[in-house]
Amino acid sequence: MEINRFHVGKRLSEMAVHNGTVYLAGMVPEVGGSIQAQTADVLSQIDRLLAEAGSDKSRILMAQIYITDLANFAGMNEVWDAWVVEGNTPPRATVVAQLARPEWLLEIVVTAAQL
Repeated sequence: MEINRFHVGKRLSEMAVHNGTVYLAGMVPEVGGSIQAQTADVLSQIDRLLAEAGSDKSRILMAQIYITDLANFAGMNEVWDAWVVEGNTPPRATVVAQLARPEWLLEIVVTAAQL
């Protein structure tokens, strides 16, 4: 079966699609600011990539969230809860982790089914 890779760089691809499953790389914020602003930015990136692959947030199979500080957990959840599709909330893990850049407050990895 063919593997389609999107936004291929020297180190990683932003997304790969295989056999009807969409795999996103860890999405990190492109903006600074609060956990709410960074979460909204990352979720917007996820929306854009899923649409490009012929999917959407209602088709997410699994989400993995890496957050640098549990003090930001409620703020992240505030934005997440407003974004997810009621009745289609995906399985999710949230882990406290040190990220590659100190200004990043979170990173989200998503796997989804195509429409």
